[in-house]
Amino acid sequence: MQVTGKVVVVTGGASGIGRALCEAFHRAGAAKVVVADINPDGARTVATPINGAAFKCDVGKEKDVLHVIEETEKQFGPIALFCSNAGIGGGFDPLSTNAGGTSDEPWSRSWAVHVMAHVYAARHLIPRMKARGGGYFLNTISAAGLLSQIGSPAYSTTKHAAVGFAENLAISHKADGIKVSILCPQGVDTAMLRSIPKGPQSGDGDLSAEQVAQDVLAGLEQETFAILPHPQVLGYMRKKTENYDRWISGMAKIQAKMREAYGK
Repeated sequence: MQVTGKVVVVTGGASGIGRALCEAFHRAGAAKVVVADINPDGARTVATPINGAAFKCDVGKEKDVLHVIEETEKQFGPIALFCSNAGIGGGFDPLSTNAGGTSDEPWSRSWAVHVMAHVYAARHLIPRMKARGGGYFLNTISAAGLLSQIGSPAYSTTKHAAVGFAENLAISHKADGIKVSILCPQGVDTAMLRSIPKGPQSGDGDLSAEQVAQDVLAGLEQETFAILPHPQVLGYMRKKTENYDRWISGMAKIQAKMREAYGK
């Protein structure tokens, strides 16, 4: 896919990877980049210099996602690429004293943002895309959805679910001309990464958001399902599937080191 001349929506577009995607799509010649974010001022800050449009959107609310879709298509034309990019990093506990946590709140919010946001976008765009012969979804997930995330069961679990939904989205609608890519980086130098305890996601070749955006453009051009800005993730996936028990033991050793470091 080439974004030149296309209408593109990016959720979570006010900062981090989302902002870098918006700017990269604009440079690549997108007809209109729509910046959707729970922070409307931040969305406008990104949208203004790229002649984009800004919408306030809490992706965990279906009505907000539908509003962005309806208003974008009403004002600017059919959405060719919807980037379901918004994410949160809450619920991290490097000690992992109880994988079940102590409250439903981080689970329910992570589920809404990391899973249902993708579902809502598909629910309301699939009929439109089918009617016009195709479209594209880019779902920002994380290497945690393919591997795991030590210190945050809620994050890891919902990112795994997001991968499962994206697979089903791609399988169910391939015949409709609808393409799907998942973006699964490890550490990216963003405010979210800096806000959480350091773990295996940090220090293993952290990339800039701008580099990740360039990898996305290349992945979209090739219509690759799994876009992996950190190539080592593929090797980690292979090790995981080759010997699941060995992989669990290795991850448990990393967990033990984190407990030692943060327990002092």
